[in-house]
Amino acid sequence: MSYPELPDHPREGRLVSPEAADAALVRKPQIGDTRPAPAQPTGSTPETSQVKPKSATPNKRGKSRGSKFGGETSVTDENEVRGKPSRRNRRGGRNRRRKTGGERSNNDGTRSDSATSVETDAELIERRRGKERNGRPLGRYMMVVQVRKDFTQVAILEGRSLIEHYVSRPADDSEQIHGNIYLGRVQNVLPGMEAAFVDIGTLKNAVLYRGDVQFDKEDVVEQGPEPRIEHVLQARQLILCQVTKNPIGAKGGRLTQEVSLPGRFVVLIPDSRTYGISKRLPDDERRRLRSILDRVKPDEHGIIVRTAAENATEHELRTDMARLLTLWEEIKEKSKKASGPTLLYREPPLAVRVIREEFSSDYRGIIIDDRELYEEVRQYIGDFNPEFLDRVEFYDEQAEGLSLFENQHVHEQIHKALDIKVWLPSGGSLVIEHTEALTVIDVNTGKNVGKTNLEQTVFSNNLEAADEIARQLRLRDIGGIIVIDFIDMETRENRRKVLDRFKSALSRDKTRTQVFDISELGLVEMTRKRIGEGLLTNFVDSCPTCEGRGIIVDHSMLD
Repeated sequence: MSYPELPDHPREGRLVSPEAADAALVRKPQIGDTRPAPAQPTGSTPETSQVKPKSATPNKRGKSRGSKFGGETSVTDENEVRGKPSRRNRRGGRNRRRKTGGERSNNDGTRSDSATSVETDAELIERRRGKERNGRPLGRYMMVVQVRKDFTQVAILEGRSLIEHYVSRPADDSEQIHGNIYLGRVQNVLPGMEAAFVDIGTLKNAVLYRGDVQFDKEDVVEQGPEPRIEHVLQARQLILCQVTKNPIGAKGGRLTQEVSLPGRFVVLIPDSRTYGISKRLPDDERRRLRSILDRVKPDEHGIIVRTAAENATEHELRTDMARLLTLWEEIKEKSKKASGPTLLYREPPLAVRVIREEFSSDYRGIIIDDRELYEEVRQYIGDFNPEFLDRVEFYDEQAEGLSLFENQHVHEQIHKALDIKVWLPSGGSLVIEHTEALTVIDVNTGKNVGKTNLEQTVFSNNLEAADEIARQLRLRDIGGIIVIDFIDMETRENRRKVLDRFKSALSRDKTRTQVFDISELGLVEMTRKRIGEGLLTNFVDSCPTCEGRGIIVDHSMLD
């Protein structure tokens, strides 16, 4: 068993100042937004910051309504944060709810009207269908899945532009293991790195950092506020763990003991008190989902409601949750029977996984060129979102005479994404170079000679570059530290507009990004969460002659 290099420590790339990290974080647009919210002017304090939120109070089940995942507050708290007084319906007032003959109250105060419930569910499902024109669904995105004997490719198109690309191979069972759950054996503990190597049955040992360890304080011999990792884990100890980061290069995968099981609408956090709802949902939808969760949440497990749960019915949430609970029981049974490193749960195939994470009414369709996978995807969508079944389409390559990627013009866009240089519409260019520590992007005017003056030419070129760089980061799946060399601009206002344009383009990227102000040298420093090895790695191998350096050293001069 090989001992790989340690993956990046949790503190790697993290800013010392929480204020600077918060200011640099690119805000994602919420559902219902027409555009990202404008940034707060420097030095101003929003009204909400002056209100001290109430501390999380336990509900009837004795569990806190607060959560590290984004927190739930009561309706009263939300009104107070907005600066509005809490409104109560007085007896005899116009807001008083009157019970009709067909509406009855249960002992817990909730209404039970089967007819109204059915109508509400039907309305929710119809609303979830999204917009249509001439009987055909409308949407910004399209998902294209091309299957070959040795690999499967998934392409996400925005309009006709390729924005994301995924590749899965059978050999990736040892490398693409993100989300898998294992029973692992601790190989050795490294107190100096606050980490432990864990054998999970793959070619490389994975790494578990101290912050990702779950333990019962009663089991720790050396008591203290923060027990050291060597007091919690011992060599050859069997632990249940989940992969949170794939192995990259010589670095091993990263593990956590806080297991999560993602479903279509909810994420189950076993043996946890986590309780959260996606912040991207509107407030009224969050309140509706919270009222459902109060009734259906299991006492011993945590639940996070996903963005895909918008307009989901109570029955759908219960069904999804019941499936995850059954899956968790199966995982526990397997772990009890295992006596060594064992795979307990494997994430579904790539196409199903991407559909689970991405597919919504924003997608106008899914096109698949493999009959078996097509039937599997239809079964999955039929179980959770039957209103989207008409958006799944089979592509017959033999009848069409072209491959699916060629038919959708994905082929040519991937070819361009593999080049170092990217051309901009007005003749400018980007040069993207990768190093061990970071990625560097250089912006050039190239063939763009402009029309009015140099400042305007540079400004318009940088605006085009800002949009294209955001797209290339998603398409090439570039992560880690990124330095962008925009062309120098004299006007401070132009620099601000370019940075705002760049942040606006990045807000559509689901991967976490942080962007800092343009320096006096015209450089923009940013970070993007590293998830995989990037698009380039899927298509290339290191040169056996130069070993990836791009040069050959003439050693004869040293003889």
